Amino acid sequence: MKKTYLAVLVALYFSGGLSSNILAAQYDLKQMTPQVKSALEGRKGRYEQLKQFKKEGLIGENNKGYVQLMKEDAQADKIVRQENNDRKQIYETIAEQNGLKGAIGTIEKVFAAVQRDKADPGESIQLENGEWTTK
Repeated sequence: MKKTYLAVLVALYFSGGLSSNILAAQYDLKQMTPQVKSALEGRKGRYEQLKQFKKEGLIGENNKGYVQLMKEDAQADKIVRQENNDRKQIYETIAEQNGLKGAIGTIEKVFAAVQRDKADPGESIQLENGEWTTK
């Protein structure tokens, strides 16, 4: 139960639904590591381009908490790799700092659900069962 609850809060935090103070106070996010800070800055810096690629159907949100290339495009592929590296860094650090290394899969799935819910109409999303659809 604690792992699932934490994963939900982590997902809410990274989607803008919780402040870092709440997450840190309740779940002992010990520190903002340079790696996490860099990952968050990277995600912020590519947000608009990521949204545009989603709108164009070049990428979608998969059911594992990462973006996935839907159509061949070198620039979109680069953004996908960067975004996924940053997301993975964030997931792993949160799990490590909270003694939940075995819960990364749960964190990824909960984050995927949040991203599906936040997707704009017309964007590609992968459902929990693996089926791709357009929101």
